[in-house]
Amino acid sequence: MKIYTKTGDKGLTSLYTGERVEKNSLRVQVYGAIDEADSALGLARAFVEVEAVKEKIFLLQKNLPKLMADFASLNREPTITFDDVKNLESEMDALENLLPPLREFIIPGNSKGGAFLDLARTITRRAERLSCELSKSEPVHEADKIFLNRLSDYCFLLMRREDLKL
Repeated sequence: MKIYTKTGDKGLTSLYTGERVEKNSLRVQVYGAIDEADSALGLARAFVEVEAVKEKIFLLQKNLPKLMADFASLNREPTITFDDVKNLESEMDALENLLPPLREFIIPGNSKGGAFLDLARTITRRAERLSCELSKSEPVHEADKIFLNRLSDYCFLLMRREDLKL
């Protein structure tokens, strides 16, 4: 099987559920941005020095294909659930309890891994903005929108932990 299929040569792509849509549709842009965030998280995982942060990034990356599948699907039950949101919130609560209070704005770049985590955070924010725009015209699962919102905050907390070497 070849890597190229030629089915997208005219500007259309297939959703996970089989529908053909324009490659520049908002739906494709959302799951494309999530894919970019996943790549940035992979870069972060390659460079972080705190082993616990590396493990948490890997576990997070296991959920992102499910999130992308939700946005690449129509008329299908979501694979990201409110339990996934709660699990992410629990992880965030544990991280916040570990970190000192934030007293000033953080300028990214104190570590390579932290800088890549901040890049993932900003890409995730873009995906979230696009999902909000998409939800004005097409159905978007509520758990997916909330998960995206929490995901960017989680990247920020992981960046802080990596930069502080905790």
